[in-house]
Amino acid sequence: MAHRGNAGFRVFSKILLPLFRLYYNPKLVIEHPIPENGAIIICSNHKHVMDQCMAAIATERPINYMAKAEYFKGPFAWFFRATGCICVNRNGNDGEAKSEATQVLSKGGALGLFPEGTRNRTDNLMGEFKYGAASLACKNNAKIIPVAVTGDYKFRSKNLMSRIGAPISTEGLTVEEVNTLLKKEIASLIAKNLKEGCGSNYEYERIKRYQA
Repeated sequence: MAHRGNAGFRVFSKILLPLFRLYYNPKLVIEHPIPENGAIIICSNHKHVMDQCMAAIATERPINYMAKAEYFKGPFAWFFRATGCICVNRNGNDGEAKSEATQVLSKGGALGLFPEGTRNRTDNLMGEFKYGAASLACKNNAKIIPVAVTGDYKFRSKNLMSRIGAPISTEGLTVEEVNTLLKKEIASLIAKNLKEGCGSNYEYERIKRYQA
C-alpha cells in the first residue's frame, strides 16, 4: 500500500526536477544505486532548502521527506502535503511524526530526513547529528542511504554536487553506533566531492578543520 502523497510526488518530480537540473546544473555521482524497493532512510547533510532535490534526482522512488511544521502553515502548505511530506514539530518529542515515519518504513517506503535537524549554520563541516534517523532505522530494520551535498546553489553552478554512498545496515549495531557511522560516511563523501573540485570556499575551510 502506497503512502499518501506518493502520486503527488511522482507528478511534481516529473515537472520540477528537470527544471531544478536545468537551473542549478548539479553533478550527480552514484557510488551505489539507491535500492529500488525495501525500507530505506535517505540522509544528507543540510546546507540549503533545495537539498532534498539532490537526492530525489538519483532515484525514481517517491520519498516522504520529514519537514518542519512551519512549511505546513505558509502559502505552499498544500505542496508539502501533496508531495507526501511529514510534518515535524521541532519544539518537542513529536510522536505523531515518528508514527507516520514508521508507517512509511513498515510499508517498505523511502523516508528522507536531515540528521542535523536544520541547515548547518555553524563553522563545522556538519552540525551535530540527532538520533532520529538512526533510531528509526534500527527499530524498522531499514537501510540508511548516506548522501553528501556540496558546492554553491547558483544558476548553472559549476561546483554543485550530490554523491550517493553505499547503504548502511543497522544489523548488530546500537543506535549510537549507527549515528556515528552515518556521520563518518557522509563526511567521507563530502571529502570526495571536494577532492574533485566540487565545493564552496567555506566547505574547503571546514574540511581542513575537520581533518586536522
